[in-house]
Amino acid sequence: MTARSTRRTAAKSRIAAVGAIAVAGTMLLTACGDQTKNNDSSGPDKAGTSAGASTETSSPADLLPAKIKAKGVIKVGSDIAYPPVEFKDKSGETVGIDPDLADALGKELGVEFQFENGTFDTLITGLRSKRYDLAMSAMTDTKDRQEGIDPETKKKVGEGVDFIDYFTAGVSIYTKKGDDQGIKTWADLCGKKIALQRNTVSHDLAKAESKKCTDGKKIAIEAYDNDLEAQTRLRSGGADAGSSDFPVAAYAVKTSGGGKDFQLVGEQVEAAPYGIAVAKGNDQLTQAIKAAMDAIIKSGEYDKVIAKWGVEAGAVTEAKVNGGS
Repeated sequence: MTARSTRRTAAKSRIAAVGAIAVAGTMLLTACGDQTKNNDSSGPDKAGTSAGASTETSSPADLLPAKIKAKGVIKVGSDIAYPPVEFKDKSGETVGIDPDLADALGKELGVEFQFENGTFDTLITGLRSKRYDLAMSAMTDTKDRQEGIDPETKKKVGEGVDFIDYFTAGVSIYTKKGDDQGIKTWADLCGKKIALQRNTVSHDLAKAESKKCTDGKKIAIEAYDNDLEAQTRLRSGGADAGSSDFPVAAYAVKTSGGGKDFQLVGEQVEAAPYGIAVAKGNDQLTQAIKAAMDAIIKSGEYDKVIAKWGVEAGAVTEAKVNGGS
């Protein structure tokens, strides 16, 4: 879950129900991050291999930077507290949609994807400092992130990142079960308190909507390091509503308190692509991940993962580089 901010006319998020979660309606998703620069010291790209270039004549593994091939490991920054996209199971193992897709990508590339936990709003910084090679955390691909633009000030704050888009998602509001307090839309939150994860699309939407509120009835926004903390706040009665990516919200509604804690209200909004983030300048790695994602889509491994988690409606038919708006 992760930096996740950037108002979405492109937005951030994470995912829906495990296995047989049958949530009414389609399942889409959303997510986010900050921006940065992280040049790959393994050398420049092969001629003609820049972000978005064709890789048809090479295998995905051939496109990997030499340093990563030598290590045999790709380090992935992720906010591992966003079920069912990525989370810890009862045994402490990292599981979810992203880890399963990463396993399939690793087999295609001949390397191991190692997930490292971090708060969502520090993942892009981790790319810049070379702590991570990738950030994969239900992060929404937006133009602001691509260009290193702060979504609120619209000022350039970094070099930006490149994204390999691999899923589509939207944002939802949820409340305590049986107590929606008349909340059906974002406008209904004026004068009420919402709990959510910091620097996410939900956070951006709440701030933008609060500016529209009249009669001094702004939205009281409580932002937390992760979505689970926000859920705890709502569950305890400390907020009127919560918001997160539709799949994540749907999963919380289905599982929290055995399905007795929360309910979805209104419709999901701002559907946009999830992207795997790579620091600018690492075109070889970007193209290798894109080629591997296209390969698992073609082979059917991608569909197996998507079906396992019950989120077929958010599936894509090809990976795109920087397809967000």
